[in-house]
Amino acid sequence: MAVHAILQLGNPKLRAVSEPVSAADATQSIFDDLRDTLHEFRRTHGFGRGISAVQIGELKRLIYIEFEGRAYRLRNPEFEWRSEEKIRLWDDCFSFPHLLVWLERWERVRVRYEDEEGVVQTLDAHGALSELLQHEMDHLDGVLAVDRALGPNAFSTREEYERQRREEALSNQQSAVS
Repeated sequence: MAVHAILQLGNPKLRAVSEPVSAADATQSIFDDLRDTLHEFRRTHGFGRGISAVQIGELKRLIYIEFEGRAYRLRNPEFEWRSEEKIRLWDDCFSFPHLLVWLERWERVRVRYEDEEGVVQTLDAHGALSELLQHEMDHLDGVLAVDRALGPNAFSTREEYERQRREEALSNQQSAVS
């Protein structure tokens, strides 16, 4: 169990397609490292819900997610279904933590994966969990959020995004008082 450096935008490994994991592959230590790295990133940056193995340099189809009090350890995840409805959101990433990208994701997805014991499971997700799964699964195929940007104005630094949200909240408060 160790905290790893997270590969940053520009590292060619982030563009590689990760390899499937066989039932014989030992993945427990990688999942533990993903968990520890996620926790450290969250401690130092104040956000974070999921991480893919490629982000710590392991080109394996493994994802670790903590969402609404539950931990998910996904081996070889694949989409079974995606809704026609989509959502737009500002996405962020451990590999470029100071940049947000305006993009589109499916509102609902169904993912088939193997759990730690190799048992095939399915996960139906919507909203925030759906977009998180899509983000992490993109990593396994060498796709980054910057590749999904909805045009040239679809980028913001985290600092500017937060400044605008503070100004918007202040404006809304002043309007409510008036």
